Order: sequence, then structure tokens, then C-alpha cells
Amino acid sequence: MILPKQYRCTHSPTCQCTKGHLNEDVLLLVFQHLNWNPKLVATLSCVCRWFDDFAKRVLWKEFCKTRAPKMMLDLQSSGSHCIDGNWRALGKLLIYCSGCTQGGLFNSSVQIPGHFVYRTRFSRTLGRSLLPPQCRTDVLYVCDPCEHLDQGEEGDVGLFRGIFKNFPTSKVRKVIIHKAVPFHPSEVCPYCKARLWSMLQAKIIPQSACIRLEAYEDCIEYFVCLNGHLLGICTLAPLSDSEDANPSEDGNHTEKKQDNYFPKENILKRRNSLLGEREIGPSPQKRLTNPNQCNIDV
Repeated sequence: MILPKQYRCTHSPTCQCTKGHLNEDVLLLVFQHLNWNPKLVATLSCVCRWFDDFAKRVLWKEFCKTRAPKMMLDLQSSGSHCIDGNWRALGKLLIYCSGCTQGGLFNSSVQIPGHFVYRTRFSRTLGRSLLPPQCRTDVLYVCDPCEHLDQGEEGDVGLFRGIFKNFPTSKVRKVIIHKAVPFHPSEVCPYCKARLWSMLQAKIIPQSACIRLEAYEDCIEYFVCLNGHLLGICTLAPLSDSEDANPSEDGNHTEKKQDNYFPKENILKRRNSLLGEREIGPSPQKRLTNPNQCNIDV
């Protein structure tokens, strides 16, 4: 990849790198060898304005294209050369669960700190189920809920995030504007700092969302920002503790005990897709790992 020469210096007056510019092609080869390690890319961005500009323009873009090539190809197929909200915001969305604060964006009573995720799978099928019927032609990629278990009275909490393709021309945006939905008064998108619309306040959360997320119907809420980033929360249905067959009094038939509507096998299958079929360990919020080891499947 040949990078165009930058004629405008982006160094600050107090930058220690003003004695000479490093070759961008050399930096590109170094980070390619490091597999676009996001932790090192973020560290480089803190050195000076020139490195920060190079990371935004090149390194985060290559990180996103390497981690989720099919999704990036689809998001750019409309002719856009840069994802809305910049590449750094998208890179953070791919590997970081923003968590939630007490009384914050989701007005939740639990405190879940933000953390890097071990494994992420973004799906257009899941995204389509979160769209109202009149907006099903929009393209939305959403990850499987990041499970945070045993959150007191809140139960098992799932946090999910996603991104729209070409959000400025999407039908969801047109519906939100037509309904004159106000922005959230204080909170902004944790990935790009843009203002947020509430899909719950717009009353366009379909019933299919709770089925696909395997969550309670009245406990789903998600927001979308001006740049098309989506973040949401739901209360996951608990696993069935017992499916044993108990004989009835007359002994002619049996009754199966089941604690919830969702089959246990479906929820276990989703949990295996998050943790990996060969992995056995604590819930994702307790397994904070090196973000360079994360896997993103589309």
C-alpha cells in the first residue's frame, strides 16, 4: 500500500518530533507486522498530533478492515471512502463494550464498567430483527449481547452495539426525524461523542427484537447516534433450571417443568458462540483480555 505524501504538517508547536518526520510507509509495515494491535495504535496516538492524525487516517482503518473484512466491504459498498464517525470510533465499537452507569444512559440501577470483549460476532440478521417492518431494507450490523450475569434485581443483563450502513440516507433516520424525536438531554455516544436518539421513545422497537435477543419483551432499550452507532441493553431470559418430567397424580401423562419461554438449548448455543465451544470460563465481563487477541466474526 503506497501512502500519499502529506504536505501539511500536523505537529503541535511543542512536539518533540519536529526535527524530522518518520516515513509513513515504515510505520505501516511495523503495525502490519504487529497485526494492527489496537492497544499500540492507541498508545501511538497519544505521542503527538502527527501520530494521532496518522492513526485516525490509516492505522484504525487497517485494523477494522483486518478484523471484520466482510462487514467493512459492505459498509463501504455504497461509495463512501470513510465510515461515518471516523475509523477510530468504529475500531472501538468492534472491540469495546461501553457498559452502563447507575442512572446513566439506560437509567439502570446497576453499574457495569466498560471493558474489552474477548469474542464478537456482528450479524445483519440480528440487526434486521431490531428494525421496524417499514425499515427492514436498511442494513444494520449488531453484535450478540455481551452477557453480564447476576446483576441483582436487574437479573442477567445483556449489552449490545451495532452500526448502520449509510445511516444519513436510512429509513430509520427518516422515521425518527418525521416523529420529531428529541435527542437525549445529556448523554452522548461513547464511541464518537455524537448525540443520541432513543428508539424506545420513537416507539419503533419491533417484537422480533426480544425473540432474537432472547430477552424479556418489556426490558429492551437501544439508542442510535447521528453517525449510525447503535447501543442497547436488555434483560436476558434466565436458563431453565429443570426440565425433568414429573408424573401427574393419575399417572397417565407427564408434565415438563420449564422456567421460561426460551428453550435452554438455544440460549446455550448463543453462549457457546460468544465464549467459543471449547472454552469454559467466567462470564465475559470477568474475562478482560488483551484486545489484540479478540476475534470478530461476521
